[in-house]
Amino acid sequence: MVSDVNTDVSITGMVELARAAQVEWEKSVQERIDLVVREIAKTVHDNAEELARLTVEETGLGNYEDNVKQDRRKAEIIWWSLKGKKSVGIIGRDEVTGIVEIAKPMGVVGVALPVTIPVTNFMSNAMFSLKCGNAVILAPHPKTAKTIARTLELVAVALEKLDVPNDLIQVIANPSIEITREMMAAVDVVVATGGMGVVKAAYSSGKPAYGVGPGNVPCIFDRNIDIDAAVEMVIIGRTFNNGLPCACEQAVIVPTEELSCVIESFESQGAAYVDDPNDIERLAAVLFDNDGTIDRRCVGATADDVATLAGISIPAGSRMILVKGDISEDRRMLRKEKLCPVSLVFVYEDFDEAVELAESNLEIEGRGHSVSIHSDNRDHIEGSMGNFVGKRPNDI
Repeated sequence: MVSDVNTDVSITGMVELARAAQVEWEKSVQERIDLVVREIAKTVHDNAEELARLTVEETGLGNYEDNVKQDRRKAEIIWWSLKGKKSVGIIGRDEVTGIVEIAKPMGVVGVALPVTIPVTNFMSNAMFSLKCGNAVILAPHPKTAKTIARTLELVAVALEKLDVPNDLIQVIANPSIEITREMMAAVDVVVATGGMGVVKAAYSSGKPAYGVGPGNVPCIFDRNIDIDAAVEMVIIGRTFNNGLPCACEQAVIVPTEELSCVIESFESQGAAYVDDPNDIERLAAVLFDNDGTIDRRCVGATADDVATLAGISIPAGSRMILVKGDISEDRRMLRKEKLCPVSLVFVYEDFDEAVELAESNLEIEGRGHSVSIHSDNRDHIEGSMGNFVGKRPNDI
C-alpha cells in the first residue's frame, strides 16, 4: 500500500522509506506499473468533485466547476499519454548504430506542488514518477495540505488491492519553505512548479531539477483571421478557473486597424475594456505589491472582485478585464503574469513588430514558457518560431 500522511517521520526518514520502496518497485513488470499508474488517474477522476470542493475551500482560489473539469480532464489526458509507452527494460534500439536504450529509474523524486493546481499536480507527478520506476515524495503548498492529504488517502485505498510497496508515494504532513528545501536536498531529482522562489530553490538544491515558473503568455492576432473565434478562445482560456492556469493569455497583440473590432468582440463576449489611465493605475496598484509580486487577494479572483479591490467600475458579471497596453516603464508591472482574468491588449503596424512586442513581454517574465499565435499565414507562423523556440528560461 501507499503511506498515509505521517506527521512523525523526518525528511531523512521519509527518504529512507522511499528508497526501500523504490528498490522493490523497480523490479515490477511493465503491466503492473501501468495498472498502478492508471489507478492513480482513475482515483482522481472518480473523486474529482470531492477534491475540487476541498481545493476551493482550503485555498480560496479559483472555482469549483473548473477544478472538477481540470482534474477529470487531466486524469484522462495524462493516462492516455502514458498508456502503451515502455518505461521498463529496453525501450529503444537503433539498428544502424547498435545503440540500445535501457530505462533506469532515478530513485526518489521530490516534488514541490503549487497552490494553483494541487490535485492535478499531485496526480501527474505521482503517475510520471511511478511509471519510470521511481518513488515520490510530495511537498504541498501549506494552503493545500488538507487537500493533498485527502488525495493521498484516496489513492492509498485504491492501490491497496494492487499490492504496491509501502511508502512508494509519501506526502509531507506539515509543509513549509524550510522543510521543502530540506526535501529537495535529500532526494535524487527535484520537480518544482510555482513561483520563481520555489523554482530557484529547486535549481539551487544541488540535485538534478526540473522547474516550471511563471507563464505570462503573449498571444498574437495576425491580420485577416476570424476575430470572434480567436477572442472566444482567449476568453475561455483566460477565465478558466478564474485565470489561474499559467498557460492562458496574458496579453493580446493585434493589428492597429483592427483594434476597435477586437475590443468590440471582447465586449460582446462578456469582457470589460479599461483604457482610462487612472483606472489602469488603480488596477496595477492592486494587482501587484511594491516588490513586484502579485497581491494574494487577486490570485484566482473573479473580474468583479479585482475591479472592486481596485475601486474601478466595470459591467457586473464581466468575464474578464481587458486593459489597454502600454510599453512604457511605468506600466512594466502590468506586463507580468497576472493570476486572475486580466489581460492587456497592444497594437502593432507590421508583424515583425508584433513578434518583438511579444518577446519584450517575455523578457520581463515568462521567457521559455509559452506563446500563441492566431494566423492563417504559414510564413508568419513558421517565421516567428525561431524567435521563441529554443529560448531558455530567465536566469534565476
